[in-house]
Amino acid sequence: MSAVTVAAEGPSGVRRVAVDTWTMTWRQLLHWRNRPGLKVFGWLFPVLMMGMFSALLGGALSAGTGGDYLAFVMPGVLTMTVFFGLEGTMGGVAADASKGVTDRLRSLPVGGFAVVGGRAAADLLDSLVSLAVVVAAGLAFGWRPDTSAGSLAIALGLLLLLRLAMLFLGIHLGLKAKTPETVQAVQIAVWPVLFLSSVFVDTSTMPGWLAVVADANPLSATSTALRDLLGAPTQAASWLAGHAMPAAVLGPVLLLALLVPLSIRTWRDAAR
Repeated sequence: MSAVTVAAEGPSGVRRVAVDTWTMTWRQLLHWRNRPGLKVFGWLFPVLMMGMFSALLGGALSAGTGGDYLAFVMPGVLTMTVFFGLEGTMGGVAADASKGVTDRLRSLPVGGFAVVGGRAAADLLDSLVSLAVVVAAGLAFGWRPDTSAGSLAIALGLLLLLRLAMLFLGIHLGLKAKTPETVQAVQIAVWPVLFLSSVFVDTSTMPGWLAVVADANPLSATSTALRDLLGAPTQAASWLAGHAMPAAVLGPVLLLALLVPLSIRTWRDAAR
């Protein structure tokens, strides 16, 4: 259903889109019930990474963090959590396409906005649960953020903005993926992007040229901005690190400006 059609139908068209979007959202949420073990593991995996880096490697990686590596790494783990949502979105979209679900949805009187909107709502809810699990684990580990309610709200907004950008990237890649091997290749590529950032290590400890590359990573901008908001600021290793807050907003916004029309075009091309 196009925007022109919705506008022409008036309130009834808007209600129809809302109902269709909720139906698609509920479809995604049913997967949680059908695959609880996989879903719970996905929520706990960032906690495993946090425990590994803080307990096993925290002493060696505490240089440049003021000695409190947990306070340093928690904003990075929160950023990692929403970044890993890319894999779930991409895998779900690719699975629907390979099983013919996407083609069946196109044959129904359901607009593309409802399908994408339903996926977005369910995946954003999934990320909120993951973030809540990570925060609870961090508090259990002894993390005590020095922040305010306003800063917490801004931090959550930055995380959801990054997740939204990863959502549309996952939709595009999932529609483009033709085989399970393609999905696996992209999932493997996620790790270099994650580690070439300030998620786990302060970029000021890196060689100059590598610090500039790492600071240009959108994950670094969000991680650094979250550290400023949550009371664990670090020394800026480059101009980008010194302007992490605007970079954490501008980076995902630019990605969305590129990926939203690209995802729509990919959806239309796949329907031909």
